[in-house]
Order: sequence, then structure tokens, then C-alpha cells
Amino acid sequence: MISPELAKKIRYIQIYTSKAVNDLLAGEYHSVFKGQGMEFEEVREYQIGDEVRSIDWNVTARMGEPYVKRFREERELTVLFAVDLSASGEFGSTDKLKNEVAAEICALLAFSAIKNNDKVGLIVFTNTVELFVPPAKGTSHVLRLIRDLLGFKPRQARTDITAAVEFLGKVAQKKAVVFLVSDFLETGFERALRTIGKRHDLIAVSIADPVELKMPNVGLVELEDAETGELIQIDTGSAAFRKNYEGIGAERTGQLKDLFRGMDIDQIEILTGRDYVRDLVRFFRTRERRTQH
Repeated sequence: MISPELAKKIRYIQIYTSKAVNDLLAGEYHSVFKGQGMEFEEVREYQIGDEVRSIDWNVTARMGEPYVKRFREERELTVLFAVDLSASGEFGSTDKLKNEVAAEICALLAFSAIKNNDKVGLIVFTNTVELFVPPAKGTSHVLRLIRDLLGFKPRQARTDITAAVEFLGKVAQKKAVVFLVSDFLETGFERALRTIGKRHDLIAVSIADPVELKMPNVGLVELEDAETGELIQIDTGSAAFRKNYEGIGAERTGQLKDLFRGMDIDQIEILTGRDYVRDLVRFFRTRERRTQH
């Protein structure tokens, strides 16, 4: 049984994401993820306007008049969400925690996928893979994924992206579209990402909170590292501290961008408190323009 509060959240996300998908995302998704190739469907008589390149010369010679081959797109894709729900995601200076935003983004993309008749699967990880839901189709399946994401209680606090990516490599034998959703505060995962990025269409969804990039002036505060439990005291009233803090945040953001660009991995940057639907639409449109050139 799920709690009334969780049921309410799931219902909200279903209504919100369905509207966003219908209004904005479904067409963008279909344009960007076009399937694995073309499948032969039939041979028919040539009609004015048909591509000359599609003429089947063997059939044409046999029948004495031109015939063309027709193909249809192999539409069905497998979409996998590898979602980091470690303790660092249980932070939020806006109305939602990073982990809640991660769940909502996955819901949006998952509903876009099933609207295009694609399969959707889920990997939830911390410093180990804690949940795997094999890919399947249908609204009830997506609702199950949303329930699993929103109701998830991690057993471990820390993060190991490499372990998650290696697990993904074992369970996804055929090429898939993979959304790797994390705050990417961990390091040392570069080699694993480079390997999996060669086999799959890998997209990094990096989630950050505004306070991780710019510290407000709230005086003397004690902060706890969610993953290690380490406590530190900082003086946010110091302009020098805030400037240095902002510089470190900007440097980390830039390094992450450079890392993904260097691996030829697409990145969607998400900032909690901002309209992430626009961020997703912008990503799809940018990617579509790039693939057309």
C-alpha cells in the first residue's frame, strides 16, 4: 500500500506531465529519437514524385515497368533512466529537493517515450544499484516507475556512478537511449561513461540547487555533508567567502560541461526552482538542429 501523500504526488505528476507532454514534448521527443533504422515493408509501382533512388531494379526488369521499395521506420526504442538517489539529492533550497525534481523529469521523459510506443526501464543507484525495473511499455508501467522513484528510500548514502554504469552495461545488451540523472558531485566516473557512451545514446541530466552555485548571506551556519556526515561551520556574511564559493561552483559547472563535451555526451543542465520543461524543450530543439546538419 502507498501512503495518501505519495498517491497525491503521483497523481499530480501524472496530470502535470501529461499536459506538458501533450503540449510541448511528445513531438520534440519523436523528432530527436527516430528509432534504430528502416525496415523493408513492400514493393509497389512507381508513382510521380517517388525517389528514383528507391527504384527496385530487379523487380522493374522482371515486371517491365518501374517499381519502388518502401520502408518504414523501426520506431521502437528502449529508454533507460539511471537515477542517482543518494543522500546529496535530499537537499533543496527551493520548493523541491533535487531528488524530487529528478523523479519529475524522468516522469516527463517516460510519458514522452510511451506516447511514442517505446519501452522504458529504470535503474536507481546510490553507491550500489538498489533497484532495477526492466524496460516495458504502457501507462501503468510508467506510473509504477514514478511510484518507485518518489517512494524510494535509499539504503546507502554515498554515490558510485561507475558501479551504476557498469550494471547498465550488463543489463542493456542492445543500443538504448540512456538518461543518466545525477548531481554529479562525485568524481572518477569518466572512464565508465566513455565506455558506455560508445554503445548507447547517453544523455547526462545534471541537477543542481541554486545554493550550490551561489551562497546567500545568512550569517554563521553549520553545514553537514549528506553523504559523509561531516560538519563544517561557515560565515556566509563574509563577502570574500561568498565570492570564493561562487567561483568554485562556476568552476565545477564548467568542468562538468567540458567533460561531457569532450566525451561527445549530450548534457541537460537542470536548476531546481527553474522551469525544467523549457530546459528539456531547448535540449530537444538544439539536438534536432545539430542532427540535421
